[in-house]
Amino acid sequence: MFNKSFITNLIAVIACALGWFLQIDWLLAMALFALSGALTNWIAIHMLFEKVPGLYGSGIIQIKFEQFKAGIKTLIMEQFFTVENFNKFLSEKSGQAHHFNLKPIISDTDMTPAFDSLVATIKQSSFGSMLEMFGGDAALVPLKEPFIEKLKSSVIEITESEQFAEKLKASVSSEQNITDMMNKVELLVEQRLEELTPAMVKDIIQQMIKSHLGWLVVWGGVFGGLIGLLAHVLNF
Repeated sequence: MFNKSFITNLIAVIACALGWFLQIDWLLAMALFALSGALTNWIAIHMLFEKVPGLYGSGIIQIKFEQFKAGIKTLIMEQFFTVENFNKFLSEKSGQAHHFNLKPIISDTDMTPAFDSLVATIKQSSFGSMLEMFGGDAALVPLKEPFIEKLKSSVIEITESEQFAEKLKASVSSEQNITDMMNKVELLVEQRLEELTPAMVKDIIQQMIKSHLGWLVVWGGVFGGLIGLLAHVLNF
């Protein structure tokens, strides 16, 4: 991709040289004004991103990067992670409670503690002494896998019910819980933004608007040239 700024300034310089050597006054005036406009805009854009010794206000993107980070955080929190958006996420368009897919989590959960708790409960009950007659804990081991499989199936079935979804929505969408979630999201955003450096902020902004800023140089040259031509015609 060609550099619009460089091409514009190069054309203006060549036009200046031609106007000077060929003694074409209107071309020289037009080219000088075009070079002035293009070069001034190019320097201004360069100063926006780079610190130039002796030029106050240059490198403003890097100098003010803390304000840029704060602006990014404000944009994220106020535009995306709002109470309204959290509530909207928790509900389908139909107004029904959002059904969270908890099946993968439940399937990967270790249910062994639940089985151990069941064994402990049996041992502490009136069936404990009877269990000892049939081999103690070892007698229940064959029941472990069927019990865990059935437990997971039952829990999944419960979480997929409308009643569970409504209760989950009511719990999660309470103002206090949403506030807690927003605080956690805000903390996460802050932590991620802290990883940004002035150079990274400069690169991010530069990449987003570099191509558009290049047109400032082009139009600076165009309008500068037109002003120069007008000045020559009016004998200024």
